[in-house]
Amino acid sequence: MKTVNGACPHDCPDTCAWQVNVNNKGIATSVRGHPEHPFTQGTLCTKLKRYINRVYHKDRILHPQKRTGSKGEGKFERISWEDAIEIITSKLKRTIRDHGSLSALPCNFAGTIGMLQRYAGDQFFERLGATDVDRSICGKVALEGIRYTIGAGDTVLPEDLKHSRYIIIWGSNTAVTNLHLWSGAIKEARQKGARIVVVDPIKTPTAERADWHLQIKPGTDAALALGMMHIIVRDGLEDRDYVKNHTVGFEELRVRIKKYTPELVSRLTGLKKGEIENLSKEYALTKPAVIRVLVGMERRLNGGLTLRTIACLPALVGAFKSLGGGICQFTINTMREALDYKAVIPHESQTSGKRTVHLAQLGRVLTNKNLSPPINWLMIYNLNPVVTLPNQNLILTGLKRDDLFTVVHEQFMTESAKYADILLPASTQLEHWDLMPSWGHTYVALNKPAIAPLGEAVANTELFRMLAKSMDFKEPYLLVSDEERIRRLLDSKSPLVSGITLETLKTTGWAKLKTPTDWRPRAEGNFSTPSGKCEFFSKTLENLGLDPLPTFEIARSQNMEEYPLDFISPKATHFLNSEYVNLPNDVTIEHSPSLVMNTIDAQDRDILENDKVRIFNQYGEVVVKAKLSQNCLLGTVSMAFNWWMASSLNGSSANALTPDALSDLKFGSNAFDAKVQVAKV
Repeated sequence: MKTVNGACPHDCPDTCAWQVNVNNKGIATSVRGHPEHPFTQGTLCTKLKRYINRVYHKDRILHPQKRTGSKGEGKFERISWEDAIEIITSKLKRTIRDHGSLSALPCNFAGTIGMLQRYAGDQFFERLGATDVDRSICGKVALEGIRYTIGAGDTVLPEDLKHSRYIIIWGSNTAVTNLHLWSGAIKEARQKGARIVVVDPIKTPTAERADWHLQIKPGTDAALALGMMHIIVRDGLEDRDYVKNHTVGFEELRVRIKKYTPELVSRLTGLKKGEIENLSKEYALTKPAVIRVLVGMERRLNGGLTLRTIACLPALVGAFKSLGGGICQFTINTMREALDYKAVIPHESQTSGKRTVHLAQLGRVLTNKNLSPPINWLMIYNLNPVVTLPNQNLILTGLKRDDLFTVVHEQFMTESAKYADILLPASTQLEHWDLMPSWGHTYVALNKPAIAPLGEAVANTELFRMLAKSMDFKEPYLLVSDEERIRRLLDSKSPLVSGITLETLKTTGWAKLKTPTDWRPRAEGNFSTPSGKCEFFSKTLENLGLDPLPTFEIARSQNMEEYPLDFISPKATHFLNSEYVNLPNDVTIEHSPSLVMNTIDAQDRDILENDKVRIFNQYGEVVVKAKLSQNCLLGTVSMAFNWWMASSLNGSSANALTPDALSDLKFGSNAFDAKVQVAKV
């Protein structure tokens, strides 16, 4: 028996360090949390506890396959790797000859967050000159929105929430989606007297466990933030010295917030005036105070400027001065400073035409008859776009095109894999190398392969080395080994990774970045904005034609009269995006997809518990059973977006109902702006 160190590959802020037990036959027998990791503390989520089942599942794709049936039918026959690579690259060369390199498109995202396997194809497609894909479907809107107020850079590290005494969790289900932050730093803060407040339209498990839940109307978060600023300034609770010395635009802000009275904000948000008053005063008077945000609020047409508006609050009350005070978002900026991303991001290429399309609008891209050249060659990896991207039916229309050649590198026969012309077997985290950063803490981990790849499965990195050789690409950077690429990532010369090498990680499994103990980068200003200050008034936004001040606007992409209900599609507890849905144990735990709706909304439609209901709008329809709850906000319905199409009663899933417009900052998806009607079947 041997034990191999590794880390979870999933798109989750926790990035759990784990240890894999392997018997003398080379079979992994169990996965457990690394007991010495300070942040993840030896525990794993419900998904990872069953990761072994995923690796050895009978339905894993273990050999290259060629489609034999119609697209979407899921009928394939086994072929050799040699034949698969020959078919793929021959088709690619013909496509480039006939239509140009821009007719090829990679379709990938964060099916793994590992530095190697996530970015494995980026340099290949840049060398190819393929159409670039903007993958900012999650996170970038939130980052950009906050950047316009306080600049880039992490302000409060998640680990430092243990020092906070007032924690507002705004639009995030931390207890489920950020388990170790909840059970670690937040629990410690609470034991020391911290008050936990949740702002969320849904009564999530986090909201249930908080000291106070403010059940806000969807999409009105910026109005609440403006109302808080109104009360803080009205009552003279702002930190005048900090505002004077480290912000710009306060006088303009004062004028803007004057109209956001508790009365108006109450009408806009659905919260009581007393709740808005108390929240504002408690936040301003309790030190240290922190606002925890992630990505829930960004998925709206007004998402970017909403985050920009909320980010004004910490500077207004001087929260940045205290350890554990400010705004806590990602640790992406710190990771980018620590690691040498040049080891995985594209090199400059003479062949790239730099045409860019947006991943959130994949359906539009594949069906756009005016796109010149059209996309004729598509490769999907690290992503199940049919389930996880908006406007599902338009994506399906695109994937059904007879003139579209599609390659899918996958572990299972997903809803997207069914549309492949060539289907390739992908390795799991137990079967390949990777360097695991985190966007939710300041630890990096080495993932060592614990077992040999099952069947003929290969890692993303190996696949793209094979494709590069078959395309006769000679650039050395395309053929770098996995271990060498890890060395280059760590050889950044940043003091944050001083002493951290591949060799040390092979021994320890993980390491903490060398961040200062007293992390208060904005205590005395030093904002990475054009002015060097927190920008209540942003000239950058003004130059872009956007409102330079914190603002609120209800953005609707659909007919509210025809479709009166807000449709929110959060993540299910036991799935990670679309992963694990096909595994029987996990489906049993989650039961089946359902629509949660307020009892009054249900009564108005003669809907009873467990009735079959039809959820519909101009994009599509989904049929599931109804679950009634008084905890669900009136006028709002919710359904987990993770479910595969086959799980519903009519063969559609949540993203059959979501729009595919981009946010106010031209990034991301506005999926949470979906409006629907519900009727009993």
